[in-house]
Amino acid sequence: MKFVIRKQDVIDGLSKASGIISAKSGAAYLHSIWLQTSPNTLSVMATNSSIEFSGKYEAQVEVEGLVGVNGKQFIDLFRRLPDGDIQCFVDDEKKVLIVKHGRRTYRLPTNDSGWFQAFHVFPEHNSVTWTGDAFQELIERVFFCVDSENKEAISCMCLKKGTEPGTVEACGLNGYRFALKKIMDDNIYAMIPDDGLLLQKGYVSELRKWLGSSEIEVVLSDRRFFVRSGNGREMISLPRDLYQYPDCSVFLNRINDPAASVLRVNRQECIDALDRLLVFNTDKDAWARFKLSSSETILSTQSQGSGSASEFLEGTYNGSIEAISFNTLSMLEILSHFQSEQLELTLTTSEGPCAVRGSEDPDYLVLVMPMQFADATYYEEV
Repeated sequence: MKFVIRKQDVIDGLSKASGIISAKSGAAYLHSIWLQTSPNTLSVMATNSSIEFSGKYEAQVEVEGLVGVNGKQFIDLFRRLPDGDIQCFVDDEKKVLIVKHGRRTYRLPTNDSGWFQAFHVFPEHNSVTWTGDAFQELIERVFFCVDSENKEAISCMCLKKGTEPGTVEACGLNGYRFALKKIMDDNIYAMIPDDGLLLQKGYVSELRKWLGSSEIEVVLSDRRFFVRSGNGREMISLPRDLYQYPDCSVFLNRINDPAASVLRVNRQECIDALDRLLVFNTDKDAWARFKLSSSETILSTQSQGSGSASEFLEGTYNGSIEAISFNTLSMLEILSHFQSEQLELTLTTSEGPCAVRGSEDPDYLVLVMPMQFADATYYEEV
């Protein structure tokens, strides 16, 4: 193998590959970057045995071949080299990849090409054109609610068909939060199987780093989800999870109860108030209480050893629930995912799910469970 490539033509692809390969000990195949040359093209491939990344970049190829090198070492070297032409060739006798940049020379041990396992090929039939930023925005709205622990279905982001034809729903769920974002896209709707598409949170995390604003192609096989750049140069594929996603209609139906209480507040004012209350939170007392009435809403918190705080929040309230408490950080994170100036909080009971919605965030809602604890008074008003 022998080729010349410009650093600036390949460094972005190497950076994407670096997040996938394992830098820890293990099979050499899993912490390797695989380099394959064909006429005028260098292919870069990396996998952690689940996610696969491959990219094709223009190069001056003198000798075709396939070689594996330590991915972290190879990528770190390319990052540190100046821009310009980089020459690479394999010394088969010494089993090293020689990298030259000007008068600089480096030798990296190579892995036997017999260890290489062929990557999955992008299915050319039934692919759907999308935009990376639209997919990214959909992920962003629900990703923070996906469970981070290994709890089967709820550790996955779910894409499923909505009740209306052409409606696609993205869902994220953990033990106390649920996010739902709907979009209209007939092609994506037709691609998604009736039982939905489930992708593990860790896999989606890598996909987020890869997605840009450009056009992409997406397609499903029986076992994998493929995403390819619109120019066909780069591809990432993820395993599909085949768990059954929980039926969320049970708690979604509760927020449509006409007897539910409704609080309307300014989003930024609520964020600012919660952020100040956060100063008084501790690991043990990490809550903010909303004391509700038709005339005013008071936010408060207290903690033994950290003091107490209260804030007046302007807004309107119609309901029978007198007080409700939420984890302060969790509520701040939820509000940060909205763009609306005014938010509507639908409260079912003081211990039941609360829905957060905004008029400028169409077809988007987040449910959050209140905190339950026994009242304790550490500081009295003077």
